[in-house]
Amino acid sequence: MESVKSRQESFFEALKQQIIAADGAMGTLLYSRGIPFSASFEELNISQPDIIRTIHQEYLNAGAQIIETNTFGGNRIRLEANALGGKVADINYAGAKIAREVCGHKAWVAGSVGPLGKPLKPAGMISLDEARAIFAEQIAALVKGGSDFILLETFTDLREISQALAAARETVDVPVIAQMTFTEDLKTVMGDKPLEIVRRLKELGAIMIGVNCSYGPQGIYEVMELIAGLPEAENLYLSAMPNAGMPRLIGGRYMYLTSPEYMADYSRRFVQLGVNVIGGCCGTTPAHIQLIREAVKGLKPVRRVIGKSGLQVVEEKKQPAKEKAEASHFAQRLGKEFLASVEIDPPRGVDATKLIEGAIFLKSKGVEFINVADSPLARARMSPLVLSQLIKQETGIEIILHLSCRDRNILGLQAELMGAHALGMRNILAVTGDPPKLGDYPTATGVFDVNSVGLVKIISNLNSGVDLMGRQIKTTTNFTAGVAVNPVAIDMESEIDRLQQKVAAGAQFAFTQPVYDLKILENLIKLIRSFSIPVFVGILPLRNAKHAEFLHNEVPEMFIPEKIRKRMIGAGDNGAEEGVKIGREFLRKAKEMVQGVYLMPPFNKFDMATRVLEIL
Repeated sequence: MESVKSRQESFFEALKQQIIAADGAMGTLLYSRGIPFSASFEELNISQPDIIRTIHQEYLNAGAQIIETNTFGGNRIRLEANALGGKVADINYAGAKIAREVCGHKAWVAGSVGPLGKPLKPAGMISLDEARAIFAEQIAALVKGGSDFILLETFTDLREISQALAAARETVDVPVIAQMTFTEDLKTVMGDKPLEIVRRLKELGAIMIGVNCSYGPQGIYEVMELIAGLPEAENLYLSAMPNAGMPRLIGGRYMYLTSPEYMADYSRRFVQLGVNVIGGCCGTTPAHIQLIREAVKGLKPVRRVIGKSGLQVVEEKKQPAKEKAEASHFAQRLGKEFLASVEIDPPRGVDATKLIEGAIFLKSKGVEFINVADSPLARARMSPLVLSQLIKQETGIEIILHLSCRDRNILGLQAELMGAHALGMRNILAVTGDPPKLGDYPTATGVFDVNSVGLVKIISNLNSGVDLMGRQIKTTTNFTAGVAVNPVAIDMESEIDRLQQKVAAGAQFAFTQPVYDLKILENLIKLIRSFSIPVFVGILPLRNAKHAEFLHNEVPEMFIPEKIRKRMIGAGDNGAEEGVKIGREFLRKAKEMVQGVYLMPPFNKFDMATRVLEIL
């Protein structure tokens, strides 16, 4: 039986003599056969191996000389989305074994490894060491199952693919092909450029570097033309595996319309650039691979002309960031005087009239700052940015905009912040957000690319004139970033540690969850005194006894002392009056300990908030 070593030797020998055709898409064919995108394609290696085996065979029959394992999303992070995190080894071993059995000695098996699906720190919550360990787990199983080499593909972050490549070099003794995907401006989504990518991946031991997915053959050709002319790529093999164009939704199905003939034509062009391995990515089928194989069959590898790329690289000149916009009135007064803010929840509909009237009422009572929540408890509401702008237009009151990590990825968060700044919003309360299972749509997917610590880091970077990855942006923002802290958290040690991380990331003020016990507030202030961050105590006036019991017993990590609940019971029909009285009493005692107060009027009863504030 042919050994792994001999297969690898034959692969390197073939690279010197011919152009090698790889296979095409797996997901496209599975989708066309009724497997929904919501399913775990990788799990089919165990539950439906025959369908995977059949697709591999179809590509082999079409002339593919490299068959990729059905394991692109086979890492622990992605599999956990389908409750399969404990089956990493089984799924990847099975995927490699199926491909090995189909290929025999007729083709080489590439162990497919894709990105984790969640960003690394500081954007996300996964450390570099954690990422490397996760990749190592998957890669070890792929090689054990019979992969001849590892194919890293569709990566957009140089730091992440570097960890995957390092994991492969430390874990197994097989060659590694490293492929990234690019945008139309010839960079990855994270802003990595071809030159820095080639340098880094070559340094880490990749034997072949390439481009896959992206925007189709033409887009990949432009990137490959650039890479092929780099002196740093002189001793590397190159690969290109484009999509079949961009998908279109036709008759309820996503279709890729780039023809096999067009792909074959570009295959010949890739060969002229010096590309050694050519295959397909999303949308490609055995029909595409068959014509690609026919187009390159018999062609010899072309000697690349280093430094003679037809594509000119224009280095971006760093422009001096524009002068910062003036700091908000809130920021200018923060920590220097006692400030008060009142919260408004966006409507569960499109009519904001009553809330705008409420804001006008608050302004008439002397309220200077309004904070607008972002779908608290994961309930569907109007966009907080839209409501904030409506209130600002009608009243001129300064807004503290809540921004949740739940509903936006890192691109969306940065886009939302830039849009908010353009609309004149300068104060942001960065919150992780309640999970969807608490709200109206428990089956909805929470994004959580970053938590509140990561969001504060994004804001701090934008204030410094760079994006999350440290790349310069054209305009410097001037946000004041706030965060939340819960004085009655179940794990108080973790809560304080989290706040410390937020402050280190750049948080400039903190709002507490509602507090009803002065000793609890005193304990919090004692624990965070060294953080030197202005604290606004949260006060939620109780409306009646039923309201108090609900908050205490049914809302996570809320605590209302028994004596307060008894007072509300005793108040009977005058519950709202008693709630205001309790709020006033607490604020009178607490105001010497904090730098501000954060009023949360129940059910948008704004008069309750202003009556509490009358003591100031």
